[in-house]
Parts: sequence; C-alpha cells; structure tokens
Amino acid sequence: MTSSTTSPTTSIQLFTVREHLERDADEALGRLADIGYTTVEPYDFVRRAGELAAALKRHGLAAPTGHAFLSSPSFIAPDGSGTAIAAPSHDEVFAAARELGMSIVIEPYTDPDRWSTREQIEETADLLNAAAATAATHGLRVGYHNHAHELDRDIDGRRGLEILADALDPEVALEVDLYWAARAGVDVVALIGRLGDRVRAVHVKDGSLDPELVTAYPPADQVPAGRGAVPLAAAIDAASALEFAVVEYDAYDGDLYDGLAQSHKFLAARSAA
Repeated sequence: MTSSTTSPTTSIQLFTVREHLERDADEALGRLADIGYTTVEPYDFVRRAGELAAALKRHGLAAPTGHAFLSSPSFIAPDGSGTAIAAPSHDEVFAAARELGMSIVIEPYTDPDRWSTREQIEETADLLNAAAATAATHGLRVGYHNHAHELDRDIDGRRGLEILADALDPEVALEVDLYWAARAGVDVVALIGRLGDRVRAVHVKDGSLDPELVTAYPPADQVPAGRGAVPLAAAIDAASALEFAVVEYDAYDGDLYDGLAQSHKFLAARSAA
C-alpha cells in the first residue's frame, strides 16, 4: 500500500463518457453512480456548471477535481490540435469550480511545442503559479495533468515533467496519467517516486502498449485497469501523498460501462486490501 494513512478516493474523468454525457447527462451520471462511483472529475465545466452541479447532486456525486485550461489562451482539442475558441478566464474557471464543490482545478493539456526547452517549461510553470495565486483567493488549488510529450524527451538529463515540478510553487499539485507516462517510455514507478508528494492524483488508465495500436489518436489499446501492461498497482503504491485515483479511457473498444465497472472493481479491491 502507499505510505498515506488512507486510500485515495476513487473517481472517474467524465471525458470518458463524453458522448453519453452530452446526449443525456442524467442517464450517464446515473449509470456511473450505479456502478459505485461517488466522485467524478468534470472537464469543460464552465459552460455548464449550474446544470452539472444539479445533476451531480441528484445522483449523489461529488466533484473535488476538474479539468480546465489555465496556461493556454484557447481550447486545445483532444487530439492536441489548437482551436480559436478562447478559454474562460481564471476567475470564470474558479467561480464555476466553487459552484461544483471542487478543491483542485487541473490543467489538462498543453501544446507539445512548449516542451522542447527548459525555458519553455519554466514559462509554463510561471503561468501555472500565477493561476495558483488567483485560485488561492477562491479557496482552491491548481494542478497539472500530463500526456506523453512532457516525458518523451531528455532535456538537460531530465524529463520535462520533472523540470516543471521543480519550477512550480509547492502548493501546485501533479496529476500523473500513468498510461501516458508509460507510453512515453519512462519507468512509471520510479517517476512517481522522484516526483514524491507533488503527486496528489493519478489517472488510472491501462493499455497493452502495443506499438501497432497506439500510433493514432485516440489510442486503440486501452483496457480495464489491471488488464494491461501499465504498472498501475506499483505506481499507486509509490505515490506517498495520493488523494485521488481517477479512472479514465481515452477510447475503449467494448462495452464502456462494463469497462468502467471493471476498473472500479480493481480500485475497490486495492482499497479493501
């Protein structure tokens, strides 16, 4: 088990059920609650904060974390391409986060072109630190969520996410996506150990890591937690200050809710142990 005195809270990133959520939020959230999820991680929540807050309340769901762009001026599409859609202001994001009962707002994605040099990474850290200062006035924290591009290259003998962590204010958290870290080719467990108590959340996402299936977006290799090649259990054990274990699929070739139930069962078994 981790060195934390309590097990992390199990959650689910709502991007996983994005099509279901847009079609019928009540049905989607109800099915997640029926599986046993009590906590969710919303995305793109500013435009629908009131509606989402009411739906979460109806289904007995909490949203302590959420994803919103904090260091990019415009939305970035899930495939990494830029858009001309302006991101909400920090004050708008944090007001919506408070309405939803969040405690941490997490930057979900930054342009890979911003991760080529130490100077670029430190500039991103400065932007996140500024966002964290504003968040604090709302009683909130800020975090950063990685993909592969923060970890797939060597910069001055270190990986980009580690350089970012060094430049962030101590109160800024990291949410390490374990699948994308594994995709980047790093030793995920060792990475978690080096990042230490900065890691307050992880995305519990598994996959075969089959090179023939991961070249496109969305990747085609993702499987229920514990069924793939990502060392999820060992990584969770290595996270000394973990607060949230967040299930997510970028894509899932199967019955989505069954896959989510299997991942929930994986985490429930670990908590019981």
